[in-house]
Amino acid sequence: MNPNTVAAAYRTLRERGVIETAGRRGSRVRPKPATTGREHLRVDVPAGVRDLSDGNPDPALLPPLAPALAAVAEEGDRAPVLYGAEAVEPELARIARAELDAGGVPAGPLTVVSGSLDAIERVLAAHLRPGDAVAVEDPGWGRTLDLVPALGLRTVPVGVDDEGPRADDLRRALESGARALIVTDRAHNPTGAAVSAPRARALRSVLRDHPQTLLLEDDHGHGIVDLPLHPLAGVTQHWAFVRSVAKAYGPDLRLAVLTGDPVTVDRVRGRQRLGPGWVSRLLQRTVVHLWSDGAVDGPAVAAAYRARRDLLIDALAERGVPAHGRSGMNVWVPVPDETAAVARLLHAGWAVSPGAGFRLNAPPAIRITISTLTPEETAPLAEVVATAVGPTPARTYV
Repeated sequence: MNPNTVAAAYRTLRERGVIETAGRRGSRVRPKPATTGREHLRVDVPAGVRDLSDGNPDPALLPPLAPALAAVAEEGDRAPVLYGAEAVEPELARIARAELDAGGVPAGPLTVVSGSLDAIERVLAAHLRPGDAVAVEDPGWGRTLDLVPALGLRTVPVGVDDEGPRADDLRRALESGARALIVTDRAHNPTGAAVSAPRARALRSVLRDHPQTLLLEDDHGHGIVDLPLHPLAGVTQHWAFVRSVAKAYGPDLRLAVLTGDPVTVDRVRGRQRLGPGWVSRLLQRTVVHLWSDGAVDGPAVAAAYRARRDLLIDALAERGVPAHGRSGMNVWVPVPDETAAVARLLHAGWAVSPGAGFRLNAPPAIRITISTLTPEETAPLAEVVATAVGPTPARTYV
């Protein structure tokens, strides 16, 4: 058979997500198509079971949208946004830039995309090609772990602890050929990790030795966390920093602000113009109103989530169960057997997420979303978790 025919066949299989290539290390058939997500790992929640598996914010802590939407509708009636208008609402750009400056994010052009995952997809597509490797957090956001192979890229796991990605793991990933790194700065899903100042220095040191690395930072926790931001941006040639409004203002707003180096942002803008064109200025103006009017009391929201996390983590510790959750809306509990733990909890009336939806090589665990957990529920839940993660009782058949 002609070698060119074989090469073309491999390329087609790779682009369709059937195989995964690794240079001289060869190719392997993927266990499932790249476009098959991890939704099948979610737990079906029967009626009457308390759902702590969904990863959603507390609806009671989201702002009312009616006043902002009404004001935006009136503005739209007076001055409709038409073709040819600027893609970014000027006031949104001003407010976002001021917030980014306050967090120490380097100066750069700014654009608006439809959420964090949209930003990640567009930035990866702007710089990488099928077969390239991307260093990803392990455990990490399941949607990211699905998206990377769906783009024809390879995932290289980087371990995570309470202070963020481990620097030694990142160094090994970059030395093995990873061309990009995706980092969650705060409110890491699923572990609640937040990049600390010492860890940020260590990670920047590694990145300085690999300046061609494409760096993507996701700060989706802005507005719901009380830990300071320690950005990594500025030490590589190409970088992007995305800040979504989903957790603080509501997932259905589908909006995130993206900044980065000029080449990266220009490529994202250019590709966006060829497709959707822009993110609705009505949505952008809605966020401006919510942001300007102080519709969300960030410190109060962060304190509420912290109190719920700490209460559960302390209750688990009292029962000899270690757990993690420095920031955000989730608590990560290592377990010896995910399937058994999830099943026992479900039988006891509690639905949690199996860690398999967030892991590559990381050890088993379960994710508990605490966003709506009440103080009265905490001790009973901790008691059930302690029982569920313990050894399975021996069975007798006599």
